[in-house]
Amino acid sequence: MNPERLVAGLDIGSAKTTALVAEVEGDLPKHPTIKILGVGQAKTAGMRKGVVSDIEETTRSIRKAMQDAERMAGAKVEWVYGGIAGEHVQAMTSTGVVAVNGDEITRADVERANEVARALAIPADRELLHAIPQEYHVDRNKGIRDPVGMIGMRLETEMYLVTIGASPAQNLRRSVEKAGYGVRELVVEPLASALSVLTEDEKELGVALVEMGAGTTDLAIFHEGKIRHLGTIAFGGNMVTSDIVHGLGVTQADAERLKERYGCAYEPMARQMNEPIVLPSTVAQGDRQVPRELLSHIIHQRMDEVFDLVQRDIQTAGYSGRLSAGVVLTGGAAAIQGAAELATDVFGAGVRVGSPAERVKGLVDAVEAPRFATVVGLAHYGAHRMAIGVGGSASGRRMSSPGVDKLVQRVRNWLQDFF
Repeated sequence: MNPERLVAGLDIGSAKTTALVAEVEGDLPKHPTIKILGVGQAKTAGMRKGVVSDIEETTRSIRKAMQDAERMAGAKVEWVYGGIAGEHVQAMTSTGVVAVNGDEITRADVERANEVARALAIPADRELLHAIPQEYHVDRNKGIRDPVGMIGMRLETEMYLVTIGASPAQNLRRSVEKAGYGVRELVVEPLASALSVLTEDEKELGVALVEMGAGTTDLAIFHEGKIRHLGTIAFGGNMVTSDIVHGLGVTQADAERLKERYGCAYEPMARQMNEPIVLPSTVAQGDRQVPRELLSHIIHQRMDEVFDLVQRDIQTAGYSGRLSAGVVLTGGAAAIQGAAELATDVFGAGVRVGSPAERVKGLVDAVEAPRFATVVGLAHYGAHRMAIGVGGSASGRRMSSPGVDKLVQRVRNWLQDFF
């Protein structure tokens, strides 16, 4: 194990905090792969809908998850790549226009155009997280991916800017720091998940990534290889659990257990099973049984509502009927039996459940579930940053070379290599 090649991802969800320690392998500049060395999980008590509501509780869950991952990996880390999500995440498109300095467009011209597009006034209560070039226009020619070497007089860039609330970001960083780690970078969670579960072909053809967390459901639409839309629905797996609590009169813990063990998101599937479920007995109610179909009905109704809201967001963004690769479900709630069948009904498109398996070695079995998509994606992101010399190792050493510090400033937010 090479300490200089360690990366660590940290996904602080509303239900669970997941940490991952991996070693970057392979051909670094081109196709880095990650070897998973350690995974840790802890129950989260201090997050609501992706935002820190209790710093002490959040710190405790981060510390436990990170220590478990470090213990499994047999290595200590100082820096993490953290995921961030929630309704405070916003995105917009910005354009930058420059005159070309010579006959031929150079990398310097492209960087100037990107700088102009980035120089949008961001309100004081917001923070620019990602600036992703989507396409370039040379004179009147549109849809160009890389204009370097082309002949033209006027260069225009279309940049996708992702901003987050300054306060939620500061509180998240503070929680990580109190746990004894530094945040190398924050990454919007659906973008991180896209790195671990989407293929290049899917992004090219058009795909909607629907990440079903406990507190929120996040949407990322890719088309022609680039991110085109981000959205957040304020419902997640916790709402399903809450409905089971009210519908069956059980505790939160029992509802979660019933959902995981017997839950089915698609009622027609549950009708075929037609088996009774024994509910936990209480002093007031004694032993009880309910048909499995009733539990399925409760889950189906709420999940159907969430998918319907996602479908409306896709329509509003103008991508209804344009997603040839369909929909990829990921996140903890996507693991419920029947989720893909229900989503196929709602979206009227091909649906698959995405688990991180590509370009992953080591403890692959430990992360082969939809809920690990974000944390594996964060490790992939860290591997990419290390490959281009921008990040550093998780153990604290920066992968430096002359001029890297200038490069860090310039490309910190330019993610054309990944998104």
